[in-house]
Amino acid sequence: MNTGRETIGGLFAGQASGSTVWSLFAAGARLSARAVALQDARDARRVTYGELESWASWVAVRLHRHGVGAGDRIALLSENSFEYLVVMLAAARVGAILACQNWRLTGRELGHCLALVEPALVLVSEKFRGLLESVPATLYPGSAELPTALALGSFCAVTQDPLSESHSSLADPESPLLILYTSGTTGLPKGAVISHRAEIARNLVLRNEFGLRPLDTFVCWTPLYHMGGADHALGTLMVGGKVIVVDGFAPEALVRAAVSEPLGWLVVMPGVTHQMLEALAGEPRPVKGIRVCGVMPDLIPRASVIELTRRLNAPFVNTFGSTETGSPPASAGLLPIGSLPEKLSKRQSRFCEVRLVDPEGQDVSDGTPGELWMSGPTLFSGYWANEEANREAFAEGWFHMGDVFVRNPDGTLDFVDRAKYLIKSGGENIYPAEIERALLAVPGVSDAAVVRKPDPRWGEVPVAFVSTGDSNVDERLLRERLRTALAGYKQPKAFHFIEFEAFPRSASGKIQRHELERRLSTDD
Repeated sequence: MNTGRETIGGLFAGQASGSTVWSLFAAGARLSARAVALQDARDARRVTYGELESWASWVAVRLHRHGVGAGDRIALLSENSFEYLVVMLAAARVGAILACQNWRLTGRELGHCLALVEPALVLVSEKFRGLLESVPATLYPGSAELPTALALGSFCAVTQDPLSESHSSLADPESPLLILYTSGTTGLPKGAVISHRAEIARNLVLRNEFGLRPLDTFVCWTPLYHMGGADHALGTLMVGGKVIVVDGFAPEALVRAAVSEPLGWLVVMPGVTHQMLEALAGEPRPVKGIRVCGVMPDLIPRASVIELTRRLNAPFVNTFGSTETGSPPASAGLLPIGSLPEKLSKRQSRFCEVRLVDPEGQDVSDGTPGELWMSGPTLFSGYWANEEANREAFAEGWFHMGDVFVRNPDGTLDFVDRAKYLIKSGGENIYPAEIERALLAVPGVSDAAVVRKPDPRWGEVPVAFVSTGDSNVDERLLRERLRTALAGYKQPKAFHFIEFEAFPRSASGKIQRHELERRLSTDD
């Protein structure tokens, strides 16, 4: 007998549940057209929701006129700006995918990221045109030439052209919206694809677990090529809040916002905590009201975490997430104002499922280390054009995070280590393999290994151990070679020259990084 389930599920529910980032933003913009959507931290320039919807719609039509449609990639290289967010929304409207480029990379690294997504359109701000021009003309063998880049400001500048034609979105909840780059174990960046569904779910989870309200202001200073900027800026615009746009870390601007605006989440990354505390010390006015502050307390000195919560009168976010997962899987924990527990145990989000498994994929018991596997609506859709990585990451129907945890009897999670060695420095992911490959490319270097070292400012920094067969290879030469090959934040903070035989190795000949880390701690 035909129960009608196929019709109900396939026709009616499919049509009625098709909300996207654009449709939710546009619906809210019509409800509060006069409310401020964007504010510039430098000159207090403002754009209302009504103006922002019209602006983004105008840019959407321009994208369409340039041949950009559903599924096409737009590469954007820019500092945080109104135009950046306008292009995000315009891409959401036409169903295009915005590949957010990291301006901290070298030209060669940037070239890989561009070649990976094969953009139909490249937009660049004046500030980073020089970086884009440093990309090799032929990115990789067999790849197409880079499309002519258009100036972001001119592309988004509204003219007298009425642009009367309309353009309907072909996006659905599972359509990709953003590509955010994350390093792979080989050191080459991978493009994590974030769908409309994931962005909407991340916004709902963040607001539920952090206690954020729709009209809370978000100060967007972390780069929009990062999930911390992109996810929360889009989320704020979907619920009618204000986004204060800041071009990079500017402690005075953050403090000014804190004493004049009701803020939701004030992001303070490792590496800038001390500067934020100094700026707060010189401000006599109390903060207006902040729901939560901070991120990654494991990488910040304990005293700084305690002092920051006191100064801001807000609990500290104690999460463990990633570009691929959003703030889950461990996003439910907040550290109280003015104190800090001995262990920074994480609380699992109620909006995901988690397993801890051994190398054979079997669930481990409490107290036993296991790699964290996750399932949930905030997950990304996979890595762009990387089927091998996707098969590995989603084996057995779960996303393999690559991080090892221990579950405590009370259900909390303690981070143990990264299953695949990763250095997190000031919010940036650094994989040693990329630095090691650059070192080994220097003539005279016989072997190299890069390890992490705790750092009071950046949380962790890379340190290199190098053996050479050439007396002319010294620290000056290595720094000179690496300066042209790698972004600044990937540069080793110190070099240790040792004999080839002095590298600790496993039975298979692999260098044992934990032994080199132990040497660093002993030397200190």
